[in-house]
Amino acid sequence: MNNIFKGTGVALVTPFNANCGIDFIALDRLVRKVVKGNVDFLLALGTTAEAVAMNSEEKSAVVAQIIESNDGQLPILLGMGGNNTAQLVKDIKAINTEGIDGLLSVAPYYNKPNQKGIYQHFKEVSYATNLPIILYNVPGRTASNILPETAIKLAEDFENIVAIKEASGSMEQVMELVKSSPKGFKIFSGEDALTMPMMAVGVHGVISVIANAYPNTMSEMVNIMLNKGDIARAKKLHYDMLDLINAIFADGNPAGVKSLLEYKGEMVNSLRLPMVKANRAVSNELKRLEDFTNLS
Repeated sequence: MNNIFKGTGVALVTPFNANCGIDFIALDRLVRKVVKGNVDFLLALGTTAEAVAMNSEEKSAVVAQIIESNDGQLPILLGMGGNNTAQLVKDIKAINTEGIDGLLSVAPYYNKPNQKGIYQHFKEVSYATNLPIILYNVPGRTASNILPETAIKLAEDFENIVAIKEASGSMEQVMELVKSSPKGFKIFSGEDALTMPMMAVGVHGVISVIANAYPNTMSEMVNIMLNKGDIARAKKLHYDMLDLINAIFADGNPAGVKSLLEYKGEMVNSLRLPMVKANRAVSNELKRLEDFTNLS
């Protein structure tokens, strides 16, 4: 299966107003900004979108707005994961796929399945759709780690499992994926701070949080690494972003990036429980860093 996802993806935040309703005007503005900022694809309803705090009608409305604002310019990846395999399969079969180019599906969380259970889960997900599927491995959130051998076997056995978003934090695991994955299978960084070093060992791009705020900068760095360009320039961009990346994750995601986006005048800093605003020290540090940066 042809994999159209490459380079820089943005894990879009969902702007909320002061009453925690969805701010569709700010969402439209955000999508248009990141598209103009030279990113390669969009992720709707990921972790950064606070999708778990939305009902089904709200999710549908957010996706519809992203599709409308994107206006066919970039591929759209839709986050759809769960720890109840049968329910997830039912939900995937029920979605309207018009305007959606692929699914990002997180490893089953809380249940802590073994590798056989993870394999069987994604086997059923694969059978439920003809869309390309990107696996999402984030053990810090799920308490289950998709080991390289499991991801590789899934890629070999199911044509529509085309990539993995890897956020284990283990460079050894990343290198094993790069070394052993079948031809055409892509690995995306799931950690902004590790994107450049991961790409240096063969990773194909990133699904980024900081790109909500600085799409041009992240896209430029990723494109340099993909095209074997000016590595010194890529290194500079990496370090230009690094303190801001560390700060946006210091008190939870998307609390940090929403604080930054509010300071930049792009949306209200509003989150839905159980997420709350970043603490004052983090917010002040983000303001200080933003005041002294020329990132875009």
